[in-house]
Amino acid sequence: MFEESLGDLFRKSFLTHKKNNAITFLRNGKVETEISYIELDRHTNRMAHGFQTLGIKKGDRVILFIQKSLFLVVSHLALQKLGAVSVPLNPGFKKSEMKYLILDAKAKAILSEPAKEALIRDIDPNLTNLVIDSQKPYHDIDIFNVISEKFIPNKIKSDDPGLIIYTSGTTGKPKGAILTQKNLIHNVRNIINIWEITNSDVLCHALPLFHIHGLCFALHTALMAGSVVLMLDEFSPDRILSVLGKEHRQYITTIFMAVPAMYVKLLNNVGEKKLDFEHLRLCTSGSAPLLPKDFKRIKRVFGKEPVEREGMSETGMNFSNPLKGKRKPGSIGLPLPDLEVKIVDPNTFEVMPQGQQGEIWLNGPAITSGYWRKQEETALAFDNGWFRTGDIGRIDEDGYYYLTDRIKHIINSGGENMSPKEVEILINRIGDVVESSVVGIPDEKWGEKVVAAVVLKPGSMVKSDDIKKFCNDHLHSWKCPKEVVLPKKLPKNTMGKILKESVKKLFNGQTTQVAHL
Repeated sequence: MFEESLGDLFRKSFLTHKKNNAITFLRNGKVETEISYIELDRHTNRMAHGFQTLGIKKGDRVILFIQKSLFLVVSHLALQKLGAVSVPLNPGFKKSEMKYLILDAKAKAILSEPAKEALIRDIDPNLTNLVIDSQKPYHDIDIFNVISEKFIPNKIKSDDPGLIIYTSGTTGKPKGAILTQKNLIHNVRNIINIWEITNSDVLCHALPLFHIHGLCFALHTALMAGSVVLMLDEFSPDRILSVLGKEHRQYITTIFMAVPAMYVKLLNNVGEKKLDFEHLRLCTSGSAPLLPKDFKRIKRVFGKEPVEREGMSETGMNFSNPLKGKRKPGSIGLPLPDLEVKIVDPNTFEVMPQGQQGEIWLNGPAITSGYWRKQEETALAFDNGWFRTGDIGRIDEDGYYYLTDRIKHIINSGGENMSPKEVEILINRIGDVVESSVVGIPDEKWGEKVVAAVVLKPGSMVKSDDIKKFCNDHLHSWKCPKEVVLPKKLPKNTMGKILKESVKKLFNGQTTQVAHL
């Protein structure tokens, strides 16, 4: 039986739509590069050949540690053609974060920016480092003019890994979710089918590429369907609104995918202006809960209801409100095809009746085969083939699902997951800190806001701003506490365990809400 790979399907799409524009890359709001599908095929072939000359083989992991760019896209696609494994990482990560990830990934090579060259060398001087200035105009990168298109293809099987997405773990150490060819293909086909994505669509891409949302849900689906991708180098409300406007050069945008925090910024930017978004047929929202008031604002400004959906790095997209049919604000929608769902009592594992809350368990062909080099965490995540999401939810009488709480303490801020433990370990390194507790509290802008309660030694001169600055010096900004309080002690139970829910009450009495990919 012939086994299809993600790279095979991309190549078929590139050759089918060869004369059509594939990606228009905009830097600082201006068109930098336009590349057709046939050019994309040739350039990814050349990049694949380049990787092979570096000794990259099927199954080898290659870290992508560069800014959002067309070069990043081509590199990822080339690795898929080779049967190698893409490991995209947030280019804003600091040295302490990268050290763990580089050593854990055991990669064959890494793509990085010139400014990161010394950092990579300090962490692992033996790691092959392909240094690329991704901020240069794409066509000024000579590599695509000097390398042959002829690379040696590999036989790729459906259970071969294609992507590792690192997601925060409850222990503070990120876990690499392994996504196989079967996982990735099933996910992309599902999204194309349920949202009816075709080669007549134009996608406004303003999401990061190190995240499953921007890489798999948006980019993979658009390129597999032969759509045009209008790709922005970074999020900017003004520039996005320009792209979403009725005309952008010869392209009229039909699809926009975003997270709630992005929508809030866009809506605030629009204000009372009257804009025409009638040409937009699909606006999706995920990665965090969409507040009911923002659902109404999107409907008023864009002239249509957003399609709320849910997914995880480990599973791809799981639920979506229907493209055609009733959309329920606050609901993550209906399960995607071939996905089995059950809601169980997290203690007894008994299936809960309709309307009652329990842990959401999933089973389907898009779900990860496990976590990279973490057998124990993999074993804990599965029960007889069912993936335990760690999230509490319910199902209503119409079969629509809702997320109501979560078992895990993972905080989702602006669509990015982070581990409180990672931040707590860092804060506890400060000399006068006795202990700390990091939690997430509701925030209209971020979905959840990272905050910290820190106990200091008596007489300490350390201030809240000192703690925030220390975190910002060592962690990416979205992980850093936006507020720090300095109580004399932390609330604990009789066994000495910190009571996280009580810690949250130190911040204006707020409680948490669920936030998801």
